[in-house]
Amino acid sequence: MPSSSRPEVTILHETAYGRKQAHRGTVCHYVADTGPLLSTTNPSIVTVHGIASRWTNVARSARQDAIWRYRVRRAISSTDALITVSHSSARDVAAEFNVPESSINVIPHGIDVDKFARPTILSTEATKWRLPKDFVLYLGNIEPRKNVDNLVRAFQTKELRALNIPLVIAGKPAWNYSETMAEIERAQNVIHLGFVSDQDRVALMQQCSLFVFPSHYEGFGFPVLEAMAAGAVVACSQRGSLDEVAGPAIKMVDLTSGGLAQSILSALTDNNARQKCTKAGTDWARSFSWDKSVSAHIDVYRQVSAR
Repeated sequence: MPSSSRPEVTILHETAYGRKQAHRGTVCHYVADTGPLLSTTNPSIVTVHGIASRWTNVARSARQDAIWRYRVRRAISSTDALITVSHSSARDVAAEFNVPESSINVIPHGIDVDKFARPTILSTEATKWRLPKDFVLYLGNIEPRKNVDNLVRAFQTKELRALNIPLVIAGKPAWNYSETMAEIERAQNVIHLGFVSDQDRVALMQQCSLFVFPSHYEGFGFPVLEAMAAGAVVACSQRGSLDEVAGPAIKMVDLTSGGLAQSILSALTDNNARQKCTKAGTDWARSFSWDKSVSAHIDVYRQVSAR
Protein backbone atom coordinates (compact mmCIF):
# COMPACT_ATOMS: atom_id res chain seq x y z
CA MET A 1 0.00 0.00 0.00
CA PRO A 2 1.57 3.35 -0.96
CA SER A 3 2.53 5.84 1.74
CA SER A 4 4.42 9.09 2.16
CA SER A 5 6.66 10.83 4.67
CA ARG A 6 3.86 13.42 4.86
CA PRO A 7 0.88 12.15 6.94
CA GLU A 8 -1.70 14.07 4.90
CA VAL A 9 -0.49 12.41 1.69
CA THR A 10 -0.49 8.98 3.33
CA ILE A 11 -4.16 9.51 4.31
CA LEU A 12 -5.05 10.12 0.68
CA HIS A 13 -3.08 7.06 -0.47
CA GLU A 14 -4.73 4.83 2.14
CA THR A 15 -8.21 6.10 1.34
CA ALA A 16 -7.79 5.73 -2.42
CA TYR A 17 -6.27 2.25 -2.15
CA GLY A 18 -9.23 0.87 -0.21
CA ARG A 19 -11.71 2.23 -2.75
CA LYS A 20 -10.02 1.07 -5.98
CA GLN A 21 -12.20 -1.30 -7.98
CA ALA A 22 -9.04 -3.02 -9.23
CA HIS A 23 -8.41 -4.23 -5.70
CA ARG A 24 -11.88 -5.72 -5.24
CA GLY A 25 -11.62 -8.96 -3.29
CA THR A 26 -8.28 -7.97 -1.76
CA VAL A 27 -8.25 -7.59 2.03
CA CYS A 28 -6.75 -4.23 2.94
CA HIS A 29 -5.13 -4.31 6.40
CA TYR A 30 -4.23 -0.93 7.88
CA VAL A 31 -1.73 -1.97 10.53
CA ALA A 32 -0.67 1.21 12.33
CA ASP A 33 -3.73 2.76 14.08
CA THR A 34 -4.85 4.99 11.22
CA GLY A 35 -6.26 4.29 7.77
CA PRO A 36 -8.90 5.47 5.28
CA LEU A 37 -11.09 8.50 5.83
CA LEU A 38 -13.92 6.99 3.74
CA SER A 39 -15.51 3.55 3.75
CA THR A 40 -13.58 1.08 1.64
CA THR A 41 -15.14 -0.81 -1.25
CA ASN A 42 -12.80 -3.72 -0.49
CA PRO A 43 -12.78 -5.92 2.62
CA SER A 44 -10.70 -4.03 5.17
CA ILE A 45 -9.29 -4.17 8.69
CA VAL A 46 -7.57 -1.67 10.95
CA THR A 47 -5.28 -2.48 13.89
CA VAL A 48 -5.35 0.06 16.72
CA HIS A 49 -2.50 -0.68 19.12
CA GLY A 50 -3.58 1.41 22.10
CA ILE A 51 -4.60 4.83 23.40
CA ALA A 52 -1.80 6.29 25.46
CA SER A 53 -3.56 9.63 25.92
CA ARG A 54 -6.32 7.96 27.91
CA TRP A 55 -3.85 7.40 30.73
CA THR A 56 -1.07 9.96 30.32
CA ASN A 57 -0.82 13.50 29.02
CA VAL A 58 2.80 13.16 27.87
CA ALA A 59 2.21 11.01 24.80
CA ARG A 60 1.36 13.83 22.37
CA SER A 61 0.48 17.49 22.41
CA ALA A 62 -3.24 18.32 22.56
CA ARG A 63 -3.25 19.15 18.84
CA GLN A 64 -1.36 15.98 17.88
CA ASP A 65 -3.76 13.87 19.94
CA ALA A 66 -6.87 15.50 18.46
CA ILE A 67 -5.64 14.81 14.93
CA TRP A 68 -4.66 11.24 15.82
CA ARG A 69 -8.06 10.53 17.41
CA TYR A 70 -9.90 11.89 14.40
CA ARG A 71 -7.89 9.69 12.05
CA VAL A 72 -8.42 6.59 14.23
CA ARG A 73 -12.15 7.23 14.54
CA ARG A 74 -12.48 7.56 10.77
CA ALA A 75 -10.41 4.43 10.18
CA ILE A 76 -12.57 2.37 12.58
CA SER A 77 -15.82 3.56 10.97
CA SER A 78 -14.46 3.06 7.42
CA THR A 79 -13.25 -0.54 7.78
CA ASP A 80 -14.97 -3.89 8.31
CA ALA A 81 -13.11 -5.24 11.33
CA LEU A 82 -10.99 -3.99 14.21
CA ILE A 83 -7.94 -5.68 15.72
CA THR A 84 -5.93 -4.73 18.78
CA VAL A 85 -2.98 -6.38 20.50
CA SER A 86 -4.01 -6.69 24.16
CA HIS A 87 -7.11 -6.84 26.34
CA SER A 88 -6.02 -3.59 27.96
CA SER A 89 -6.03 -1.88 24.57
CA ALA A 90 -9.41 -3.42 23.72
CA ARG A 91 -10.96 -1.88 26.84
CA ASP A 92 -9.46 1.50 25.98
CA VAL A 93 -10.60 1.43 22.35
CA ALA A 94 -14.11 0.39 23.38
CA ALA A 95 -14.36 3.19 25.92
CA GLU A 96 -12.80 5.98 23.85
CA PHE A 97 -14.32 5.24 20.44
CA ASN A 98 -17.72 3.85 21.49
CA VAL A 99 -17.07 0.40 20.02
CA PRO A 100 -18.53 -2.76 21.62
CA GLU A 101 -15.62 -4.55 23.24
CA SER A 102 -17.05 -7.88 22.05
CA SER A 103 -16.57 -6.76 18.44
CA ILE A 104 -12.82 -6.16 18.85
CA ASN A 105 -10.45 -8.96 17.84
CA VAL A 106 -7.65 -9.22 20.43
CA ILE A 107 -4.58 -10.75 18.76
CA PRO A 108 -1.29 -10.41 20.67
CA HIS A 109 1.98 -10.19 18.79
CA GLY A 110 4.47 -13.04 18.82
CA ILE A 111 8.13 -13.28 19.79
CA ASP A 112 10.87 -15.20 17.98
CA VAL A 113 12.35 -16.57 21.20
CA ASP A 114 15.09 -18.57 19.48
CA LYS A 115 16.44 -15.41 17.83
CA PHE A 116 16.86 -13.69 21.19
CA ALA A 117 18.00 -16.78 23.11
CA ARG A 118 20.75 -17.69 20.62
CA PRO A 119 24.13 -16.47 22.00
CA THR A 120 25.01 -13.26 20.15
CA ILE A 121 28.07 -11.03 20.30
CA LEU A 122 28.29 -7.32 19.65
CA SER A 123 29.16 -6.36 16.08
CA THR A 124 32.62 -5.14 15.12
CA GLU A 125 31.18 -1.64 14.76
CA ALA A 126 29.80 -1.79 18.31
CA THR A 127 33.19 -2.41 19.92
CA LYS A 128 33.81 1.34 19.76
CA TRP A 129 31.25 1.77 22.54
CA ARG A 130 33.66 0.24 25.10
CA LEU A 131 30.80 -0.74 27.37
CA PRO A 132 31.58 -1.76 30.95
CA LYS A 133 30.94 -5.29 32.16
CA ASP A 134 27.91 -4.21 34.19
CA PHE A 135 25.27 -1.84 32.84
CA VAL A 136 21.53 -1.23 32.96
CA LEU A 137 19.86 -1.15 29.54
CA TYR A 138 16.91 0.78 28.17
CA LEU A 139 16.06 0.01 24.54
CA GLY A 140 13.31 1.85 22.71
CA ASN A 141 12.27 5.17 21.26
CA ILE A 142 13.08 8.42 23.01
CA GLU A 143 9.74 10.18 23.48
CA PRO A 144 7.82 11.45 26.54
CA ARG A 145 5.59 8.38 26.86
CA LYS A 146 8.60 6.14 27.52
CA ASN A 147 9.52 8.06 30.70
CA VAL A 148 13.21 8.12 29.80
CA ASP A 149 13.67 11.55 31.40
CA ASN A 150 12.77 10.21 34.86
CA LEU A 151 14.92 7.15 34.21
CA VAL A 152 17.93 9.36 33.48
CA ARG A 153 17.24 11.42 36.62
CA ALA A 154 17.05 8.23 38.67
CA PHE A 155 20.64 7.48 37.70
CA GLN A 156 21.70 10.83 39.14
CA THR A 157 20.63 9.82 42.65
CA LYS A 158 23.40 9.04 45.10
CA GLU A 159 22.13 5.47 45.61
CA LEU A 160 22.54 4.49 41.95
CA ARG A 161 25.68 6.52 41.37
CA ALA A 162 27.30 4.66 44.28
CA LEU A 163 26.84 1.36 42.42
CA ASN A 164 28.97 2.65 39.52
CA ILE A 165 26.71 0.87 37.02
CA PRO A 166 25.78 3.20 34.15
CA LEU A 167 22.55 3.41 32.20
CA VAL A 168 22.92 2.53 28.53
CA ILE A 169 20.20 3.91 26.22
CA ALA A 170 19.78 2.27 22.82
CA GLY A 171 17.22 4.08 20.73
CA LYS A 172 16.66 7.06 18.51
CA PRO A 173 14.80 10.30 19.20
CA ALA A 174 11.24 9.80 17.94
CA TRP A 175 9.10 12.86 18.70
CA ASN A 176 8.77 15.59 21.36
CA TYR A 177 12.20 14.51 22.56
CA SER A 178 14.14 17.74 23.11
CA GLU A 179 13.78 17.84 26.91
CA THR A 180 14.69 14.19 27.30
CA MET A 181 17.74 14.50 25.06
CA ALA A 182 18.87 17.48 27.13
CA GLU A 183 18.63 15.31 30.29
CA ILE A 184 20.67 12.58 28.60
CA GLU A 185 23.37 14.99 27.46
CA ARG A 186 23.72 16.48 30.96
CA ALA A 187 23.96 13.12 32.73
CA GLN A 188 27.42 11.86 33.67
CA ASN A 189 26.63 8.16 34.06
CA VAL A 190 24.42 7.66 30.99
CA ILE A 191 25.65 6.30 27.65
CA HIS A 192 23.47 7.02 24.61
CA LEU A 193 24.19 4.65 21.73
CA GLY A 194 21.49 5.86 19.36
CA PHE A 195 19.81 3.42 16.98
CA VAL A 196 21.37 -0.07 17.10
CA SER A 197 21.30 -3.01 14.68
CA ASP A 198 19.25 -6.16 15.30
CA GLN A 199 22.45 -8.06 16.17
CA ASP A 200 23.54 -5.48 18.72
CA ARG A 201 20.02 -5.22 20.16
CA VAL A 202 20.09 -8.93 21.02
CA ALA A 203 23.68 -8.82 22.29
CA LEU A 204 22.95 -5.84 24.55
CA MET A 205 19.92 -7.57 26.05
CA GLN A 206 21.95 -10.71 26.71
CA GLN A 207 24.84 -8.82 28.31
CA CYS A 208 23.04 -6.25 30.47
CA SER A 209 22.82 -6.57 34.26
CA LEU A 210 19.23 -5.34 34.12
CA PHE A 211 16.78 -4.33 31.38
CA VAL A 212 14.48 -1.48 32.40
CA PHE A 213 11.30 -0.26 30.74
CA PRO A 214 9.59 2.44 32.83
CA SER A 215 6.96 3.43 30.24
CA HIS A 216 3.92 5.51 31.18
CA TYR A 217 1.82 3.42 28.78
CA GLU A 218 2.18 0.57 26.28
CA GLY A 219 -0.31 -0.93 23.85
CA PHE A 220 1.82 -4.09 23.85
CA GLY A 221 5.48 -3.81 24.92
CA PHE A 222 7.73 -5.78 22.55
CA PRO A 223 11.08 -4.91 24.22
CA VAL A 224 9.99 -6.42 27.54
CA LEU A 225 9.27 -9.82 26.00
CA GLU A 226 12.36 -9.64 23.80
CA ALA A 227 14.58 -8.99 26.81
CA MET A 228 13.04 -11.91 28.72
CA ALA A 229 13.59 -14.15 25.69
CA ALA A 230 17.24 -13.01 25.73
CA GLY A 231 17.58 -14.13 29.35
CA ALA A 232 17.76 -10.65 30.87
CA VAL A 233 16.47 -9.68 34.27
CA VAL A 234 13.63 -7.29 33.43
CA ALA A 235 12.09 -4.51 35.51
CA CYS A 236 9.18 -2.59 34.03
CA SER A 237 6.09 -0.55 34.75
CA GLN A 238 2.65 -2.12 34.80
CA ARG A 239 0.94 0.56 32.71
CA GLY A 240 -1.42 -0.31 29.88
CA SER A 241 -0.85 -3.76 28.42
CA LEU A 242 2.32 -4.36 30.45
CA ASP A 243 0.14 -5.56 33.32
CA GLU A 244 -0.78 -8.58 31.19
CA VAL A 245 2.28 -8.85 28.93
CA ALA A 246 5.16 -8.48 31.40
CA GLY A 247 4.42 -11.66 33.35
CA PRO A 248 7.37 -12.52 35.65
CA ALA A 249 9.17 -9.19 35.19
CA ILE A 250 10.05 -7.23 38.34
CA LYS A 251 7.37 -4.58 38.83
CA MET A 252 8.03 -0.83 38.83
CA VAL A 253 5.11 0.93 40.51
CA ASP A 254 6.37 4.43 41.35
CA LEU A 255 7.50 5.95 38.03
CA THR A 256 8.97 9.13 39.46
CA SER A 257 12.76 9.45 39.38
CA GLY A 258 13.00 8.60 43.08
CA GLY A 259 10.67 5.63 42.73
CA LEU A 260 12.56 4.31 39.72
CA ALA A 261 15.86 4.64 41.59
CA GLN A 262 14.56 2.48 44.43
CA SER A 263 13.09 -0.11 42.04
CA ILE A 264 16.34 -0.34 40.04
CA LEU A 265 18.46 -0.61 43.18
CA SER A 266 16.27 -3.48 44.40
CA ALA A 267 16.29 -5.20 41.01
CA LEU A 268 20.09 -5.06 40.88
CA THR A 269 20.62 -6.39 44.40
CA ASP A 270 17.71 -8.78 45.13
CA ASN A 271 19.14 -12.08 43.88
CA ASN A 272 15.97 -14.02 44.71
CA ALA A 273 13.79 -11.74 42.55
CA ARG A 274 16.38 -11.80 39.77
CA GLN A 275 16.49 -15.59 39.68
CA LYS A 276 12.68 -15.84 39.59
CA CYS A 277 12.55 -13.47 36.63
CA THR A 278 15.19 -15.23 34.53
CA LYS A 279 13.89 -18.71 35.39
CA ALA A 280 10.36 -17.95 34.18
CA GLY A 281 11.12 -15.30 31.56
CA THR A 282 11.98 -17.42 28.52
CA ASP A 283 8.98 -19.73 28.92
CA TRP A 284 6.71 -16.72 29.39
CA ALA A 285 8.01 -15.08 26.22
CA ARG A 286 7.56 -18.35 24.32
CA SER A 287 3.83 -18.30 25.13
CA PHE A 288 3.54 -15.34 22.71
CA SER A 289 3.66 -17.30 19.47
CA TRP A 290 3.82 -15.83 15.97
CA ASP A 291 2.12 -18.98 14.66
CA LYS A 292 -0.90 -18.28 16.87
CA SER A 293 -0.87 -14.59 15.94
CA VAL A 294 -0.71 -15.28 12.19
CA SER A 295 -3.45 -17.92 12.40
CA ALA A 296 -5.75 -15.52 14.26
CA HIS A 297 -5.13 -12.79 11.67
CA ILE A 298 -5.96 -15.19 8.82
CA ASP A 299 -9.24 -16.04 10.57
CA VAL A 300 -10.20 -12.33 10.58
CA TYR A 301 -9.18 -11.97 6.92
CA ARG A 302 -11.49 -14.86 6.03
CA GLN A 303 -14.36 -13.38 8.03
CA VAL A 304 -14.23 -10.00 6.28
CA SER A 305 -13.74 -11.64 2.86
CA ALA A 306 -16.95 -13.61 3.35
CA ARG A 307 -19.09 -10.55 4.04
